[in-house]
Amino acid sequence: MSAAGTFVTGTGTEVGKSVVAAAVARTAAAAGRSVAVFKPAVSGLDEAGESDVELLRRASGSGQADEEISPYRYGPPVSPHLAAELAGETIERPRLLDAARRAAAGADVLVCEGVGGFLVPLREDYLVRDLCVDLGYPVVVVASPGLGTINHTLLTVEAVRGAGLDVRAVVLTPWPAEPSRMESSNRETIAAMADLPVEALPQLDLGDPRSWPPLNLA
Repeated sequence: MSAAGTFVTGTGTEVGKSVVAAAVARTAAAAGRSVAVFKPAVSGLDEAGESDVELLRRASGSGQADEEISPYRYGPPVSPHLAAELAGETIERPRLLDAARRAAAGADVLVCEGVGGFLVPLREDYLVRDLCVDLGYPVVVVASPGLGTINHTLLTVEAVRGAGLDVRAVVLTPWPAEPSRMESSNRETIAAMADLPVEALPQLDLGDPRSWPPLNLA
């Protein structure tokens, strides 16, 4: 890979990976860097609203086409390996790596967003973890700030480190304007037990990237 990069994963689905990846990409672009974005597969395109691909492209200012950002795109909101099966195809490792390399070749920094959590299968014998290892980028772990997040986050951090990868930071989102004692404790506990910086990202107005706080993790 010719570009610097960051891989954004999460403790599970719907924890804010796309928002964090978009904020990382926006911060790098606002600093004058050329940013490309990449997501190995996207599902749920049958649902209304802006897709992850569209959000990443808009936040980064990238001119990449849909297929350049995400080589596998599916309608049903299911795990990528099942979405591929329903579409009568298989997600192929060489195609993913070629797409990521092409994106990285034309940019200063590549922001990659995973699918679901770190151990989600892209195919039965190739997980998000394996793609992370192939790319070799530092990993950002996204988690919710609420009850249960300590266990989920520490398990994910342990899995990332067990794969031989560097964890750059944990990001808790959406971080409330007035965090409860539990939420503050969760942040402090994760930082201490994982020995990592734990960033807090508030709810973002996705329609106005200029209002987003910087998240300098690329």
